[in-house]
Amino acid sequence: MRLPDGFLDELRARTPLAAVIGRRVKLSRSGRNWKGCCPFHNEKSPSFYVYEDGYHCFGCGEHGDAVGFVMKSQGLQFREAVELLSGEAGMDVPKASPAAAEAEQQREGLQGVMEAAASLYQRLLHTQSGARGLDYLLGRGLSRQTITRFGLGWSGEGRGLLAAELATQRVDVATLVEAGLMRESDDGRAPYDLFFNRVMFPIRDRRGRVISFGGRILGDGQPKYVNGPESPLFSKRRTLYGLDLAREAARQGAAIVAVEGYMDVIALHQAGFAGAVAPLGTALTEDQLAELWRLSPVPILCFDGDAAGQRAALRVAELAMPQLTPERSLRLARLPPGEDPDTLVKAKGQAGFQAVLDAAAPISTALYGLMAEGVGTTPEARAGLRTRLEGAANSVEDKPLSSEIRRALLDQFYASRPQTPRPANANFQRRDRFGAPIKPPPAFIRPTPGAALATGERGRMLVAILLRHPHLLPEVEEAFANLDLPGDWAELRSAMLHFSASSEVLDSQALITHLQHSGLATQVGQALSAVPVPLPACAAEAAMPAEAATGWWHFFGLMNPGRLEAEVAQASEAFANNADAASQRRLIALCSARDALRGGRTGWDEIGGDDQP
Repeated sequence: MRLPDGFLDELRARTPLAAVIGRRVKLSRSGRNWKGCCPFHNEKSPSFYVYEDGYHCFGCGEHGDAVGFVMKSQGLQFREAVELLSGEAGMDVPKASPAAAEAEQQREGLQGVMEAAASLYQRLLHTQSGARGLDYLLGRGLSRQTITRFGLGWSGEGRGLLAAELATQRVDVATLVEAGLMRESDDGRAPYDLFFNRVMFPIRDRRGRVISFGGRILGDGQPKYVNGPESPLFSKRRTLYGLDLAREAARQGAAIVAVEGYMDVIALHQAGFAGAVAPLGTALTEDQLAELWRLSPVPILCFDGDAAGQRAALRVAELAMPQLTPERSLRLARLPPGEDPDTLVKAKGQAGFQAVLDAAAPISTALYGLMAEGVGTTPEARAGLRTRLEGAANSVEDKPLSSEIRRALLDQFYASRPQTPRPANANFQRRDRFGAPIKPPPAFIRPTPGAALATGERGRMLVAILLRHPHLLPEVEEAFANLDLPGDWAELRSAMLHFSASSEVLDSQALITHLQHSGLATQVGQALSAVPVPLPACAAEAAMPAEAATGWWHFFGLMNPGRLEAEVAQASEAFANNADAASQRRLIALCSARDALRGGRTGWDEIGGDDQP
């Protein structure tokens, strides 16, 4: 039995060709494609190229698709190769049966019907009855060449025209219903045309075959756009409008851009953006994202600048997150409010839309903006935002990438932290159980080294304290992340924050071991060294938690006194609202560090300090 074209198309779509060939050929990236040394003849310089759906050797001329490669490289017959790839793709090879043969024959018949309907609609557009449709398309700025390229047409103004015309080609009404061109009546009357009084947009598969239609009504009728129903030829969730043309453009290096509608795609193609595609009246699906990634490792999603467009962008971004890999990502482009691609290229031309594409943001940057949109500045609102950001990052199945995205999202979160004005009760003073003020402990009397050395050493002290007391990391995370540290300490900080986020128990030795295994043993050794300046007692393993916290905030205040004041204000507000033990401990540590700085004590080690010079 001949295997159905639909099954083979699905198999090729589900088979990542670079992965199949990469098992036998060492491939490297070449733009959006791959290259390597041909496995079919001896060569020293790569001339074997792998594309989205095929391979070609410019040395020996060998070419084919996934099935052909498996046949030639493993010496298999066609059906054996198909069965091997089908098993890997989770598909069952159709078995020979009268029903299967009949289904394939039906599919081929429907394909012919769709082509006949497309030809009729195109012909009607250029008759007197189609003048309204042609005037509409020309009025939207489309050239006659573009109209022909996309096969645009006219359905006719009345019902029954399609059935009457195709009856001359022996196409009956039942077949037109099966193809999605006519619809059964609910009241028992004869089937009726799905499309009438509409400009027609043929929907084609990746090989350029017409599989359905979309129609736009002229006038005030509703709905404005109608798409054909699911059929043996057409699956809305897996089809992208303009895919056949975008595939060819992608091979020439065009950017793949997903927009929202038919006219957006057509207007962009006419303006020179031949990689434009669109879903069919719905949000992008997982299958459509997979199609985009087959065309480009980093396609661009371009949404309208209004609130609905931003909601759509957020839905797609969240849908895409679990599927991201280092080789497969997205960029999001944001149009100016009130504009769509069609109106923008009309108003500002190719350069205007190119500027939008050039400004497209990586998904981690764009996702933060979409999630943070409209979020308030209260602690509750920001805590909720952080939870959503971390949830989005954690949904990425590739763990190293998940970690990097989480860090990028939280970096933006920390940078957006509002500056809280100092409340009236910020001058918190500790008191004993009799109500008498407690004098702050003396702090750090040793003179500060020179300015250049001091900056690096203060950063080292902060790192050293946290290496010995990593339980402080969650408490100081945001302040630590936003501090301007010298290079070595900045690298160590990133690894420490990552450890804090991913570890259930914050243990000093576990942290140090993790850092050493991460290639940071030298930096850890430098941080815990006694030179050029001995570490303060608060950085010792034996230091009490409160001593370590006060010492950490003291060094933080030396590097950023303004930020320390803001931390005190926020801690004071938190304690006033909660009055729990954790809030009190944090506020005491911050106030002790601030009071020491106000008293001019900026030396290294006055809290239980080391007496070495």
